[in-house]
Amino acid sequence: MTLVIASKWMSNEGEAILITCDSRATTPIGIMYEIKKAYPIMIEEEPIAIASGAGDPSLIKWGFEEAEEILKNYARRNYPLNFEDFRNAIRDIEYSFMKRFSEIRAYGLKPSFQMVIGSVDLNGKASLYLFDDNGLAEPVHDNPGYAIIGSGFITGALLLLRLLGYNMDLDLGMLSTFIIDLVSEVDTSVGPFVGESYLMRIEIKNGKKTLALGPLKLEALREYKNKVVKRKEIIKEIWKICDEIGEEEIEKMINDLKKAKND
Repeated sequence: MTLVIASKWMSNEGEAILITCDSRATTPIGIMYEIKKAYPIMIEEEPIAIASGAGDPSLIKWGFEEAEEILKNYARRNYPLNFEDFRNAIRDIEYSFMKRFSEIRAYGLKPSFQMVIGSVDLNGKASLYLFDDNGLAEPVHDNPGYAIIGSGFITGALLLLRLLGYNMDLDLGMLSTFIIDLVSEVDTSVGPFVGESYLMRIEIKNGKKTLALGPLKLEALREYKNKVVKRKEIIKEIWKICDEIGEEEIEKMINDLKKAKND
């Protein structure tokens, strides 16, 4: 199985899309192996979108290829895609997925399939769509702003995200790493985070806006992994101190720290 966290983030130039995954796959007989789950979609080295999926590996691979072909056809006519172009491409992908899954069900089989696809246009508007096992696409870029798929969804990922809070101003790379690592400790089908994370954003080159899409750098991975260990210990200590001196006193200390930072 797997755990994928896709979210809308905020960069200096506008909205961005971050997709972070574990890299563990498990066979029906329990054999575990590492596999790439984030899939950047490019045309002539120019970024179009990022995708990731959970479910039957053959269906996920087909879904990636089908989405890539449709998005590339749109990009050949008009690159870079704007928000409306991407939405229209998603509708075509949705139709293709629905047709394929309907054919599979006609054979008495039930597709196991979830996929997220995200993109950013040069106006700084992010798109994020979640596909279910009927092939239907739900836009999640405005509400709730994120999507979680895979077995880890029900073994802690959603709970942790709700507890810690989703906010575009947070370091969502750190938040995603923290959630994946903690879920991997209780769900053996989810592996610890080993750096599979892609960010699509706007960047300025020679005074001109361009789209950039790239993986997490090794230095950032090391930093995130070290911070996960520290934050786990800090959360444990705060819980203990709440028992000792009370939540009101802790809240006062936190407010004092915020005030000192703002001053």
